[in-house]
Amino acid sequence: MEGHQWIAGCHGQAMMPSFERFHTRDIEEARRWGTRVFCENELRSIDARKPVDARMDYRKLRGIGIGRISYGGEVTIDPGQLDTFYLVQMPLCGGERIESAGELTLSSPTVGSVLNAHRPIRIRHGERTEKLIVRVDRDLLEQQCSQHLGGRLRGRIEFDTAMPLDTPEGMRWMRTIAWLLDALRMDNDGLTSTLLTAQIEQMIVAMLLVCQPNNHSAMLREDCRPLAPAFVRRAEEFIEAQAHEPITIGDMAEHVGVSTRSLYNGFRKYRQTSPMLHLKEIRLRRVREDLQRAEPGRSTVTAVAFRWGFNHLGHFTTDYKRRFGESPSETLAR
Repeated sequence: MEGHQWIAGCHGQAMMPSFERFHTRDIEEARRWGTRVFCENELRSIDARKPVDARMDYRKLRGIGIGRISYGGEVTIDPGQLDTFYLVQMPLCGGERIESAGELTLSSPTVGSVLNAHRPIRIRHGERTEKLIVRVDRDLLEQQCSQHLGGRLRGRIEFDTAMPLDTPEGMRWMRTIAWLLDALRMDNDGLTSTLLTAQIEQMIVAMLLVCQPNNHSAMLREDCRPLAPAFVRRAEEFIEAQAHEPITIGDMAEHVGVSTRSLYNGFRKYRQTSPMLHLKEIRLRRVREDLQRAEPGRSTVTAVAFRWGFNHLGHFTTDYKRRFGESPSETLAR
């Protein structure tokens, strides 16, 4: 599986016209790009006599992002704690030395890594190393894991740092990433569809939770709930696509062709929630996404909340703080 046979190897990168990219030999410019895409970080060249040759392609799809990075020379990357996201790294060639809360992981084309949001990390990126990366928002990961567990998520999610890529699970993960990269290379705005990107987002998160051992793996394996019937899944898709509209449970039931009682019972049995509570959860996440993108002074919590159908600000603020652990004004101020 050397070099991941289904993905172009090092220095054979296909053009990705739909990806944001940079290419620079200025290490400070490379650091600023890292800050823009990921978080504040310290980037240093091990040998100052050798200029870096930093390249990155990156595409964001709602709560996930996928890209390809190389720095040319040997560098150290110190972002501290990632806090708001998890990062999966898959070297195509070369390797990295990753220190995470006292744990050492040597990454290579057969051993990727998963960097947990809450653990301090430091990366030594080897010369002529090139890697794929997948960024997953912490809120998204926790929300979907909680859904899979029927609301039984307790505490933060912690993955094993080392991610073997030559096991059946690792190869399954890499085939999924290869498919997504291929789809994005050929994308003609099709993946900008809210419905399709939501499905891709869910697939990537589910694959990560299933393929990479974590502190909830045992509960996920024990979760033997039957597959939800098609009308429940269609209702979820409708809610994702129409969350910005004033939809009712009657609208949902009419769209999927069942009675409101059947729809309610289906959500209760297979999702441990109600259709309207699921709609509220989607809208809360959309509010958070908008607040995280907004510039303080140019947008207000009230405007964003109203945009997503929250007309009682007191109740909205309580629900938001219970869901995300901070007030909406704190999210906007970041």
